[in-house]
Amino acid sequence: MVAGHLREKNGYFQMILNYKDGDNKRRTKSISTGLPIKGNKKRAEAMLLETRKNFRPEDIMTGKNTQFHSFLDNWLKDEAKNLDAETFALYSHNVRLFIGPHFKSLATQVCEIKTSTLESYYNYEKTKNHASKKTILQLHEIITLSLDYAVELGWIESNPAKGINPATNEVSVLFTDFMLEWLEMMKSRIAEATFASYSSTIKLSIVPYFKDKGYTLTDMEENPKYIQDFYQYELNKGLTANTVIHRHANIRKALQHAFQLDLIKSNPADKVERPKKEDYIASYYNKDELTVLFEVSKGDPLELPIILAAYYGLRRSEVLGLKWSAIDFERKEITINYIVTEANNGDGQGNFIVEKAGTKSKSSRRVLPLVKPIEDLLVKMKQEQDKNRRLCGSSYNDKYLDFINVNELGERIKPNYITQHFAIILKKNELRKIRFHDLRHSCATLLYANGVSLKEIQQWLGHSDISTTSNIYTHLDYSSKETSANAILSVLAPIQGGGQAEASTEYEQ
Repeated sequence: MVAGHLREKNGYFQMILNYKDGDNKRRTKSISTGLPIKGNKKRAEAMLLETRKNFRPEDIMTGKNTQFHSFLDNWLKDEAKNLDAETFALYSHNVRLFIGPHFKSLATQVCEIKTSTLESYYNYEKTKNHASKKTILQLHEIITLSLDYAVELGWIESNPAKGINPATNEVSVLFTDFMLEWLEMMKSRIAEATFASYSSTIKLSIVPYFKDKGYTLTDMEENPKYIQDFYQYELNKGLTANTVIHRHANIRKALQHAFQLDLIKSNPADKVERPKKEDYIASYYNKDELTVLFEVSKGDPLELPIILAAYYGLRRSEVLGLKWSAIDFERKEITINYIVTEANNGDGQGNFIVEKAGTKSKSSRRVLPLVKPIEDLLVKMKQEQDKNRRLCGSSYNDKYLDFINVNELGERIKPNYITQHFAIILKKNELRKIRFHDLRHSCATLLYANGVSLKEIQQWLGHSDISTTSNIYTHLDYSSKETSANAILSVLAPIQGGGQAEASTEYEQ
């Protein structure tokens, strides 16, 4: 028998039942007795006892993922005894003809009901079905009461219908609230690392700026300058144009969703001028600098990561995701198909590790030849790891046995450690400061200098499009321009009466 007690509310006794659902989570259910408080306590207690005996938790709809139209039907059945006949008939009519069919067509779950969802629905009824203000208010009343019940069940934390005035012709959804709702919707649609990037941008930059301004979606639609002002504010803070462009991408995508829901009639982000993208100039080490780096990093925990990044052009996430199972010593191949990276979703909990099978893009998954020097280094590392595992015994972390880049205790090397320790190596040995990712650029530069085409470099690095390769490594065209300059000079020299000469490498590009 479930636990329960009586509660007084609005002059009547209510029964509050406490039970555990199918997920073994504690839940409560409120049931009205229909008995006035005065003179009915004993009757109410008897009713409570009977209800506790007959109550079966399995009869309650389980899960916040229940379809909203099904939830409404079950809520109405449960409320039948608490409503007068006229009200119940009105509620049933509206649920059957309007609310139910609409949300059934969208396959909307209870947990997916947001303020913007309801605003979109009310706008739909106004524009498509020409519903009167009175009808809209009736629909809103039903939805509000049903979602109150969902709150009691613990399926949602708060009622999104509260605070909406559907009788007005304006959309009252705050821009910041909508951005957060859109972000939550995107969580199941994009990769974890991508979601973390979206979340960090929205929670740490966009929402803090707009929160105190109190702009609604309508305000944003009517005043695109609000968005333009935000971009300028970010640029004035010293952020790069490329960073602000990422802010623009999030805002535009979210507002496009609002447009598709008929919450706004146009996307104001399409009316602003986004910052001009800055040309990226890759930094890199030449052959001599790499030789020195390889020498000073021998025996260091980053010896292999440095070699993998410089020789194979691997990204940091690909270096850390490399597993022993990806090394085929017989066929002399290395398969790049797993990544480990770090992300922050802006919730104040700090960075967290993201790992997944797969790579940055489909083209990033690639098979590269295992050359003898790196094969020898890998064999040596495997022997050292086996030795460390024997010496450390139970203190050794067996969780990352298949990962190549681990420390003496078997802990996988963290992304930030690579970044920070690489900078320490350079400073300690008085080497020119570059990023760890710039070793990837160094790889591409050396490949091109040795006659490898941009197409082949694209495949080696795992770029999805050759334009990405050419845009990043525009400096690689320099040697070909020198060749062209010398060819032209050989033709012009006789005309000018001069001898054959080499073109200066300091011409203007």
